[in-house]
Amino acid sequence: MNYPNWEVPGIGLPWVIGIIAIFHIMISHFAVGGGLYLAMAERKAMKEGRTDWFPLLERHSKFFLILTGIFGAVSGVGIWFAIGLIQPEATSTLIHNFVFGWAMEWVFFMVELTSAIVYYYTWNRIPQALHLKVGWLYAIASVCTLVIINGILTFMLTPGQAWLSVAGTGNESAYFWNAFFNPTYWPSLVLRILVCLSLAGVWALVTFSRLDEATHGDSKVKLVRWSTSWLAPAFILMPFVFAWYAAMVPATNKHLLELGMSTIGSGSFTQITRVVLMSVMSTATVAGVAYLFAYKYPRDFSPGHATAILFLALIATGSTEYAREAIRKPYVIGSHMYSNSVRVREVAQFNKEGYLTHSLWAPKDMTLAMDVGRTMFRGQCMSCHTIGGYRSMKHFLEERDYKAIGNVLKMLHENKKDSPYHNFMPPVVGTPEEILDLQIYLAALNPPPNKGAVASR
Repeated sequence: MNYPNWEVPGIGLPWVIGIIAIFHIMISHFAVGGGLYLAMAERKAMKEGRTDWFPLLERHSKFFLILTGIFGAVSGVGIWFAIGLIQPEATSTLIHNFVFGWAMEWVFFMVELTSAIVYYYTWNRIPQALHLKVGWLYAIASVCTLVIINGILTFMLTPGQAWLSVAGTGNESAYFWNAFFNPTYWPSLVLRILVCLSLAGVWALVTFSRLDEATHGDSKVKLVRWSTSWLAPAFILMPFVFAWYAAMVPATNKHLLELGMSTIGSGSFTQITRVVLMSVMSTATVAGVAYLFAYKYPRDFSPGHATAILFLALIATGSTEYAREAIRKPYVIGSHMYSNSVRVREVAQFNKEGYLTHSLWAPKDMTLAMDVGRTMFRGQCMSCHTIGGYRSMKHFLEERDYKAIGNVLKMLHENKKDSPYHNFMPPVVGTPEEILDLQIYLAALNPPPNKGAVASR
């Protein structure tokens, strides 16, 4: 809350991260699985004497290098840029707590990027056995980056009681490994590895679907079928691993999903339930399409078929990541920092001394209630809501008058466990005067027709 707020009209702040992240995950997970794919494909070709595979794998490695080394790296930087503007406090926590982890990740990333470049440019220029070793070096380095990043990502959902017990004391770094190997670390790692393997197969299908059947008929059949088999582990094991992951998620975080599932018969879907169902259905469709069009009829498998599978994989990846982010609510770091960047331990202090009092960037000379209310909205609401776009406050409040808005703010401020907003929205913090100014500002978003000015102090 000590930073200026970035405003993005229309889509709002969450989707800035979401749009970048969905495409980045499609590429970054391919960077891990694709490295294993290339190394294992080259090894298989050497072992079985399939010299016809080598030029085709070289072509795929060029596509792999461009997609992961350029688009993957740029979108990764884009995520850092976005989260630094949208969630600066949470980003600061990750940087300070995982300095050692980020250092390790960057070392492996440099090895990964360098070995990928060497791997492509040394086809037919160095002995085949040495070239394969370069491929394995890349594959191992890329898996190591996933191992490290996974610990930091899962920390945001389940930092663990050991780390939470020292949060805010300055001794957090002493609990680095407790935070890293948090409750959801291992099931999440297995899930991501399965996704990496399946995306390796999906992207390989994109490359090999373009092979001319007349020229590369037998090679296309073998490579398309072998690439399709890379999807099998994910579709066989993922339900069991997901059950393991769900068992490790705190009960409060699963409440929204369980609520939607329990009322599914009456059609009362929650947003997160819709997204989870979309993930399940699109994932199952990927499996069906890949089997029917790629594995059974590899000679007729076309770029159009491959694009369809890729699009379905994008939907599955996007919906799964959306659900993973959504179950963190109302926190951005579980039980430590709310999604509006207010730390749990700061709530009582801000309610007593004022929210804006502790903001280094809030103007100190505000005298108008609308100015104070607008600043409160930007600091406490805009990380999830917009005025008239995604999660529109105008739409949410359009049927509520001044008094009803005050009642909503009172519920959010008190944050009682029986409140309908308790599990999904952070508490509104601040002095009674600040919350009243926020009420005045929100009421002004939908001014009553032919009425005078909204209520003031």
